[in-house]
Amino acid sequence: MSVGRPTILFFNINGAGLGHMSTCLAYAHRLRRHARPVFFSLAAAIERIHEMGFEADYLVSPSWSRARHRHWDQQLGPRLGILLERARPEVIVFDGTWPFHGLLHAAAAYGLPRIVWSDLTMYKADMHEVPVSESCFDLVIRLGEIGDELEVSREARPGRSVRVPPVTLLRDEELLDRSAARAALGLDAAKRYALVSLGAGNLHDHGDIARGLTEELRARGLEVAYARAPISVRDVSLPADVRPIDLYPLVRYLRAFDVFVGAAGYNTGTEIVQSGVPSLLVPNKAAADDQARRAAAVARHARAVVSSCRTRRDRVEAVDEVLSLLEVDPPPRPPLDGADRAAEEILALCGEAER
Repeated sequence: MSVGRPTILFFNINGAGLGHMSTCLAYAHRLRRHARPVFFSLAAAIERIHEMGFEADYLVSPSWSRARHRHWDQQLGPRLGILLERARPEVIVFDGTWPFHGLLHAAAAYGLPRIVWSDLTMYKADMHEVPVSESCFDLVIRLGEIGDELEVSREARPGRSVRVPPVTLLRDEELLDRSAARAALGLDAAKRYALVSLGAGNLHDHGDIARGLTEELRARGLEVAYARAPISVRDVSLPADVRPIDLYPLVRYLRAFDVFVGAAGYNTGTEIVQSGVPSLLVPNKAAADDQARRAAAVARHARAVVSSCRTRRDRVEAVDEVLSLLEVDPPPRPPLDGADRAAEEILALCGEAER
């Protein structure tokens, strides 16, 4: 344990994007003055964790490993155990859909006082049930969607269960305004810009949709930038005058753009509401979370349009509709303080572990 501050180990899985890593970073960012956050990441973009100022160790995800999942899980226990012995955390926070047996075995062998499971709430109806009991965890944090408020569904430990409001990586005051964001990106203050960010493309190829939307946006006089995902396994082929952007966290600069186009992942949905930028959401049907339902919820609380954008007609109508939102005032904003609420819950566990 570091002097005066408890050590908290954040263990994030590698999803289709950086959502799980971003959630852990959101918690750690709120806790950095009160604890020593350390990361064990299955997401390959570990340099982003370092850039946020945190220690981090990396293990290849089972989805990217050549080992069979069972063999990978057997290797996880000793590998994680080494980090537990070195970091000596009071609490470990796992963010992911499916807690690994290797995680639970390593925690038990180490004698870890407290363990937390953080996960989404909005999965598709056909999502397989996770065969791990919530009673294995001292605290279960469910990430609320746009419009959700704090709710404690179980008070007692183990298995205390809390749904928090939507989680944002950065605080409001850490987002740049339009002028500062454009200056930081070197964008012309007088031009109109659109940012397209349809995800890493690791679940399906969205190149045709990206190219089609770029064509429609440019036809309406907007210059287009495309955000490249740090863990993307393939680059989308776009016209030479489309500006590539590699930024994290992207939300810090989002207000530089007149229009944003993105998939309906968890972080994207919360960041659209937080930034207030008119947005076009293209739900990813291949994802395990229910992005169509999330996009609809975002559209009720933000200047947002939802479309599959699969056909040219879809894209024409969607771009026209999102541009019409430029003249509309943003609706009242719902609570977005989930990271603060989760951090309070985690810090309370640290106090219990010390007693």
